[in-house]
Amino acid sequence: MTRLTFKTTTFAALMLGAASPALAQDMCGGNGQWIGGDEASSDITTADAFREQMALVLGGNDYVSLFTLSAPTDVRIEAAGRGSGDPIIDLLDSTGGVILSDDDSGGNSASRAETSLDAGTYCMSMRSYDGGPMTAFVRIGRQDQEPLTDGINTGSGSESLGSCDSAVPFGDLGNSISASVDETPYYSFELDGQTPITIVAENESADPVITLYGPGEAYIEENDDYDGLNSRLDFLDGLAAGTYCLGVSALNDNSLPITVSISEYDAEEALQGLYARGEAAPPLDGSIPVTDLGVLTSRLRQDVQATEDVTWFSIDFDDAGLLVVEAIANGNSDPWLVVYDDLGRQVGLNDDYGDSLDSLVAVRLQAGTYVIGVRQYDGGQGFIRLLAERYVRAQ
Repeated sequence: MTRLTFKTTTFAALMLGAASPALAQDMCGGNGQWIGGDEASSDITTADAFREQMALVLGGNDYVSLFTLSAPTDVRIEAAGRGSGDPIIDLLDSTGGVILSDDDSGGNSASRAETSLDAGTYCMSMRSYDGGPMTAFVRIGRQDQEPLTDGINTGSGSESLGSCDSAVPFGDLGNSISASVDETPYYSFELDGQTPITIVAENESADPVITLYGPGEAYIEENDDYDGLNSRLDFLDGLAAGTYCLGVSALNDNSLPITVSISEYDAEEALQGLYARGEAAPPLDGSIPVTDLGVLTSRLRQDVQATEDVTWFSIDFDDAGLLVVEAIANGNSDPWLVVYDDLGRQVGLNDDYGDSLDSLVAVRLQAGTYVIGVRQYDGGQGFIRLLAERYVRAQ
């Protein structure tokens, strides 16, 4: 199954290799490198072998590879990170429109997509899942040429998982059903009228992916890794009346149970989820627990029994200065750290600073109140020591 996701991509890239391929301007909404070194050598339809590059991604930017097809062609597009690198790829047309996206379909955090394309110019845009620096190999070839990645279907039996024609009726909205992908890869549900809904698939060990199809099996949207490795789709404006099909797949293990919930969208529940994940700053009105650490004059330390939900703290700056915040676990857990100002604007975010799993944010701030959030990145509980320091400009 090809995994599809619509999104907006900003293009900026750096290249590693013995020679830099020719730079192509104004293609796919930005700049990119021809996968074969130049346009003529990047025609995958006639290439005698796959085309491959080694790429370095820095500072949250994208690496963009361009290729052409001189005739309709079945292509395979892949990216495999070195070490712990986790690439995400987007396939775009010559105007920058997203055709498909993939995260882990190559297996072992590698990305892979196979599809049929018409003649034309295309781009593969690659970025790092966590926004950090990454070195990766990218490969574009025909489906009859050697793949870079193993894929996730080897030995899983997923090739016989069926289609929407075999979908199991889900029942009323508000229900939850737990079943493995081997047992139930597709669900169907009915809407009588325009209805805002939320769809959730949970079991991080399975790493679920959900894909929603509308009447006539028209593709609508897909999600992977919304909350940790769990998946979620929200339709705030609602879906029209009709019959819908939900495809459920597992990137890790098709035999593990995945709990699927389909319910009417709850704005308050969604907002609480943003606070719990640290994706939005909590209000300082007492409705969300925020521990006031007072005025930060020089240095303070706070011990936190962290969970997968963010624990919030506030500090006050009396004057402009540099704030340094560290979440230290000494290798016993994996902390995640975020800082907002009192208007809810994010001013700092970090996971895995340097060579450790500890986190660090250093940012210049004006006088005011700031909110610090810390949580366990990989779920569960862990002891974390929070250190905040204030530095002022020398006079």
